[in-house]
Amino acid sequence: MPWWWGSDHMEECESSVVEAGAPAPGSPTIELGLKRLSFAYQGLQEIPYDIILEQRDTLEVLDLSYNLLDDPALLVELEKLSTLILDCNNYTAHVKFPYMPSLTTLWINKNKISNLPIIVEEIRCKFPSIKILSMMNNEAAPSYFNGGSLTQYIDYRQYVISQIPSLEVLDDTEVQEKERELARKTYRMQRIREGSKKRKELHH
Repeated sequence: MPWWWGSDHMEECESSVVEAGAPAPGSPTIELGLKRLSFAYQGLQEIPYDIILEQRDTLEVLDLSYNLLDDPALLVELEKLSTLILDCNNYTAHVKFPYMPSLTTLWINKNKISNLPIIVEEIRCKFPSIKILSMMNNEAAPSYFNGGSLTQYIDYRQYVISQIPSLEVLDDTEVQEKERELARKTYRMQRIREGSKKRKELHH
């Protein structure tokens, strides 16, 4: 069984200081017609939908990083949103995103994601236009950040790139055409081997 099929592993996010000038939780003063909106470092346990959805006609970038969030369901109403930043929250591989065809960039670094196939399938299905994806510092995304080996890192990148062909950048590295082709070949051969194995099992 591959290393990335593990169950979700819970770990605490490091606490962070509230940014200077950030509004107090629950009482931000926000004008209408904004293209960018940040609720980072607010200690939020729920997304402030009432305020965010007031910007549904114009909002393109939403930063909800460094909170305690785990459910983004109502963001479906943000039809122009292109960038969603969810770093350092409580999201697991079983998060249920809304269908958002406008989204091209998702940052979900340093959460509690440990099952790679589940989260990749969710992202692939719900964000069909995704081009930039960053999942660093999750158990499912091994790298030098969290003690992963070079082999694990390469396997991780090949799997994600093979499953989400539209990706142009994964984590902090651009997807090269040679890498994309290798990922496609690697996982095509794996599917062939798995299919052959299943057929043999059926005949025994």
